[in-house]
Amino acid sequence: MRLSKTGLATLILAVPLFTDAARAADDCANAMDQTTMNECAGKSFTEADKKLNHAYRQIEGRLKDDAASKKLLVDAQRAWIAFRDAECNFQGGPRESAGSMYPMVVAGCRESLTNDRLKDFQGYLNCEEGDTSCPVPAAQ
Repeated sequence: MRLSKTGLATLILAVPLFTDAARAADDCANAMDQTTMNECAGKSFTEADKKLNHAYRQIEGRLKDDAASKKLLVDAQRAWIAFRDAECNFQGGPRESAGSMYPMVVAGCRESLTNDRLKDFQGYLNCEEGDTSCPVPAAQ
């Protein structure tokens, strides 16, 4: 097989992208400095938040014909976000005394509470038809 000059240049330029991604994943598994630990905790929270937002949009979709329930969902989620952020700020302690670990502690707390909320949402999305204790209608 013969590579053109363009193909060879593309391959040479792409290899560092693959090694950077592998190194970043490895850095999180073996983080030895606070900056890396903070970044990794932030990335983990971001991933959990993306999953939560996806589930939220699914619930919103099921409630599209029920304005009152949709408003209750929005109100509950806003209150939950305020709780999550306040709780995690409390767990992180006063920022000025927490030092360089503060971002990691807060992000870890937010990830944990977000994953708990995601479990709630997944439960709502998997209710049995006719379950009157479930605020979200079954999928159609």
